[in-house]
Order: sequence, then structure tokens, then C-alpha cells
Amino acid sequence: MTLSITTSTLADGAVEVSPRGEIDVENAYEIREAVAAQLSAGSPVRIELNMRHVTFIDSVGISALVAAFQLAGVSDVKLVVTRPSRFAHRQLWVTGLLGLFGNPQPFDEETVTA
Repeated sequence: MTLSITTSTLADGAVEVSPRGEIDVENAYEIREAVAAQLSAGSPVRIELNMRHVTFIDSVGISALVAAFQLAGVSDVKLVVTRPSRFAHRQLWVTGLLGLFGNPQPFDEETVTA
């Protein structure tokens, strides 16, 4: 599966970056590039990395998230992970990085109403 990334501006001025698919060695750089593009376009109040639709993330993907976090920090912009899929949440938990990204709760499809 490939990776696609969409961005949008939230009502409070935060930017939401939403990857969909697998984040792995082939495409992990795209996460960092998406964050860098938002930072160069202006200074958002916050960047939210909505990982609801991430089906897989490997160690290179985790490294790209950390690099994006550091890049945002250099610009005094807070980067947080929101709504991680159960798989992404587990990977962040196993690596000890949940706290770095704001301690997000896993996204649960079953609690979403149509």
C-alpha cells in the first residue's frame, strides 16, 4: 500500500497533517517533508499529525516522526499525534514515544457513529 498525505487548517489555526496507508522505509521522508512544507508556508499554532488511517509504521517511519517533531520544535511549533490507529499507537508505546507526542489515545473505529 502506498502513502498519501493530506493537510488542512483547523478552526483554531492549527494545521492537521493526515497520512493514510503505510509509513515505511520507502516513504517515511514524506512525513518530514509535509511538516517542513507547513512550517515554511507560515507559523501554525500547532501541527496535529492525525494518524487515524496509518495501517503500518516501521522504525524508519518512527524516526521520521521524531525528525518532524524536532523540526517543528526548532520553529517553536508544537507537533502532536492525534487519533493514532491501534497499530500506530502500539508502535509509539513500544518505543516509549507516546509522551513525546502528547499521549494520544488510540482511535477506535467502534466508537465512531456514522
